[in-house]
This record gives sequence, C-alpha cells and structure tokens, in this order.
Amino acid sequence: MRTSLLSDWLAQRLDKASVEPSYRQLQRLLREAILAHELPAGRKLPSSRMLATELGIARNTVIQVYEQLAVEGYLLAGTGSGTFVADSSPDQQMLGSAAAAPASSDSGEHLSQRGQRLIASAGVSRRQWGAFVPGVADVTRFPAAIWSRLQARHMRNPRPELLSYAPPGGHAPLREALADYLRNARSVRCEPEQIIITTGIHQSVDLAVRLLCDPGDAVWTEDPCYWGVRSVMQASGLQLKPIAVDAEGINPSPEDLATPPRMMLVTPSHQYPLGMVMSLARRRMLLEFARQRDCWIIEDDYDSEFRYANRPLMSLQGMDDADRVIYVGSFGKILYPGLRIGYLVVPPALAEPFAVALAELYREGQLLQQAVLSDFIAEGHFSSHIRRMRNVYGSRREILMQEISRHFGDAVSVRGDEAGLHLVATLPGHVDDRQIAQDALAAGIATRPLSSYYSQANAPERGLLLGYACVQDDDIARHFATLARVIEEHLQIHR
Repeated sequence: MRTSLLSDWLAQRLDKASVEPSYRQLQRLLREAILAHELPAGRKLPSSRMLATELGIARNTVIQVYEQLAVEGYLLAGTGSGTFVADSSPDQQMLGSAAAAPASSDSGEHLSQRGQRLIASAGVSRRQWGAFVPGVADVTRFPAAIWSRLQARHMRNPRPELLSYAPPGGHAPLREALADYLRNARSVRCEPEQIIITTGIHQSVDLAVRLLCDPGDAVWTEDPCYWGVRSVMQASGLQLKPIAVDAEGINPSPEDLATPPRMMLVTPSHQYPLGMVMSLARRRMLLEFARQRDCWIIEDDYDSEFRYANRPLMSLQGMDDADRVIYVGSFGKILYPGLRIGYLVVPPALAEPFAVALAELYREGQLLQQAVLSDFIAEGHFSSHIRRMRNVYGSRREILMQEISRHFGDAVSVRGDEAGLHLVATLPGHVDDRQIAQDALAAGIATRPLSSYYSQANAPERGLLLGYACVQDDDIARHFATLARVIEEHLQIHR
C-alpha cells in the first residue's frame, strides 16, 4: 500500500458512529496493516497533521496513536525525520532454517501424550444438575439465609488476613472445628494441625501423590472406581493397577500382594460406585499390609454422612495405628459443590510438609469462605443440615426404588442404595449401558453408565448410576418414566 493511499484505506474503515473510540480504531487498523505487511518495514507514514486533516479527526488523536504504536515497536519516530514502519519480522537466523510445521485442525495433535490420555479417558459431563445426575446434592435446600448472615458478620469489618492468601494448611478455626467434628462423627484420630484444607478431593489426591509418589510408581485403585481421581493419578505419571472389588471391598489377589504398590486408593465406608462396605477383616488386612510393606492408603470417605439403614461407620483412619492412612473428604456433597472446600487428614509427621507444599504449589485463598464454614460447623448448623438432608435423601431414595420396581420388577436390580446420593440400577450383561445413557441424555435425562467406571472396555457389569439427591420428590416418577422408556427400548432390542 502506497503512503498516498493510506488515508483513503483508513477512511473507509473508520466508523465514527461506533462506540469504539477513534484512537482505538486507528491503532487497531494500523497494527493489522503492519502485521499483514500492507505497510512494509521502512514505509514512511503521513505526518500527524496531514493524516488528521484527511481523516477528519483531531491531530492529538493521531499523535497519541503514533506514540503508542512506537512504544509497542510497530513504528519508529524521529524528531524532524518523520514516522516509519519498524522492522518487526522474526529473526530468521535465530529461528533456523527448518520448515514450519503444517497447521493442524486436530486439537489432539497439540497435546502431550499425557494430555491426550487424559482427554481420551475424561469422564466429566456437561450436565451437572437434574434427573438423575449422580453425586450432586440438592443445592436448593442449602440454608443460604444462615450462611449469608454468617458471611455478613465477617464482611462488615473484614480482617485483612481473611482477604489475603491462606496460611499453610488453611484457616486455623476451620481446622479446629473440623477436627472436633471428625473425631466425634467419623472416629478420625487427629489434631487440628493434621488437617490440610484444600479445594476438594481432586486437589487432595493430587497433593498426596505429588509428595508421596514419583512418576512410574504403582498405585492400586478399586475396579470400578471414581474416574476423577483415576485421572488425577494418571496425569501424575503413576502406573495404575485396577484391583477388583467383591462384597467385602477391594480384593487383592496373592499375586497382587506379592508386589506391593506405593499407594492404594480405597472407599471403605461406601465403595464408589457400587456401594458395598469394606468388611472389618478386609480393613485389618489392608492396614497390616500397608504397615509391613511401607505403602500409603488414601481413604476417600465418600458420602459417609448419608447412611439410611444404620449409623455411619468408623473410618479406616481411626483404626490405623501405624500412620499409613491419609483421610480425604469434602463439603461438596454435604453443602454444595461450588463451595470447593475439601480437606486431608495426614499423619503427624506429614502435617508440616503437606501444609507447606499446599501453599507453595497452589497459593490457596478462600479464607473468607473458610471462616464462614468454621462458624457454620461450630454453631451446630452443619450437623443440623446433615440430619435434615439425610431424611430428604432417604425419602427420595425410597421413591426411586419404588419406581424401578414398578416399571421393571425383578428384571432390574438395585445396588448401593444403603448410603450416598445415588444407587445403581443393574442391567443384563448383553445391553449397551453407554448407549442407553446417550439416548437418555437426548431425552433430557442424565445418568452415567456403570461400565465407564471400570478400567477395561469389556466391563463385567452393566448398569446405570441414578442420582436422586437433586430431583424433587414430585418429579422422580415423571423423570424415571422417561428413562424407563429408553431402557425398555434397549431391552426389547435384545429379546
């Protein structure tokens, strides 16, 4: 583009009626022309007076644009000599002579091998609420008025430390309140200093494997297991070894026991997703094995507060006298997922390293929310909310089981209904539960296929995880009728 044509080119593109100021438009247009080599390096630009006159804008506007583009390296301005386009092309000598790689439209080609594996096995869903999303609390029952009052109390005159980064380990009053609750409700043996406040189970597990494992270390996971923590461990470069579960929980074979892992992840109080409770004999075996073979146990105490047939069970950590268990939990299922507050309980010798590492790696905050939560627990609102929601979820569980029985009788059995926020409707082994889940989603119902929780594609069981917590009582029958029609279509296909 010749300099004499620049004014015409700019005049055609400047929109004086636009909400975008003229100086920003002019900056943008000149940048684009330079980067597209419409204005090559060394080209002299019109004087600010001339360009302003031809564009009908203030001279100060043009001066401001020239000065800004000079600061950014697009232009060179010399007193009395004029304004020129700078040479901003890359130094080819530094880049070398290698040919540029062809552009790819496949996003997977831009990812590392670890990233590709993570995305390929991702289990996250775009649907996070409604019938029958598993593992989601009824956030409409959250006592927002109480929470708002407690929060307002802190916000009226907030202490500076609550608006800053979190100290190592988290807010001290929350750690104290949580230690008291866990000792009484879950028989966890701990002092406040052993509690590390995190953003949830994923970060808790990530922190534990970073500090206690090296890439390539073997880790046992239950099979089936929660896809989220499985992804966290895979992304850390660990070698996952799925261990089948039976009616008593994780069930390592003699061959498995002969080669101990660095770590094992278990859900003893409510196996996820199948729901069985780890037997006392199996618990004692794992603890003794961990003590003898110097390996770590991460206890994910998933949904332990919501048991419907009996009282919550004693934690595995409470039985550990060798300091091999790291206990993890969160408030997402009890209060609301968006709170993003979880915790670890670590052995005394690990308390300081974990607290320091948390602050070093993640620069935690959320102190105001932690302060509100500590008051919420200390003043008894937390326990009251658990008792209230246990009754609500228990009622919804009963309604859903009645609907399953009414539609299918003995053709579809139920597992894992004694606790938690979901149950498993088991299906005949010849049906495709993944396809059923896809068809159900198209019909407006969200569920998860049981087979996707297994490590292998040829999963030994088929079924659907049905979350009942976030479905109102009066809506369960109607939504399940929709899901039942989808299931019946697939059962009919295979008859």
